[in-house]
Amino acid sequence: MTDAEFAPEDAWSLTDVITRMRRVLRSGIREELPWESLPMAQVELLQRLADEPGLGVSELAERQNLARNTVSNLVQQMVATGLLERKDHETDRRAVILNLTAAGEDRLRAWQDANERRVRHALSALPEGERDAVDRALPALRSLVARMESDDRASKARLRAQGRPDA
Repeated sequence: MTDAEFAPEDAWSLTDVITRMRRVLRSGIREELPWESLPMAQVELLQRLADEPGLGVSELAERQNLARNTVSNLVQQMVATGLLERKDHETDRRAVILNLTAAGEDRLRAWQDANERRVRHALSALPEGERDAVDRALPALRSLVARMESDDRASKARLRAQGRPDA
């Protein structure tokens, strides 16, 4: 299927569904965990560092598609609240290595468990065919995200090659 064969409304529908799901998960977490006040950007950094422990600030910013100074500020906040530990890099004195603390792991696990319960509950209310369709769509959605991340990295590399430091 080419870009022309994939109707724009299909692309928008997918974007809309993802946006709405993120929103309902984000708002619902406050119902299940009323004490939770962690901003979504910090949750996403916890998720990334759980998947890829030991990243530095620059690597984390690149992976999250955020400005380095934004990630640096988030990391400072998260270190101050005990969610992350920052260690000096063994060979590069300008760099640091970031890892979750036990408290960071606990907060992330609480988020993940609450969201998993909500999604499982919603899935259980769907007809079996729709549950199966969601399950079958997951590999394709993972591939789609990987493709988009790859395209984004390539685009940024082209911009950097053109002398655009903000890429």
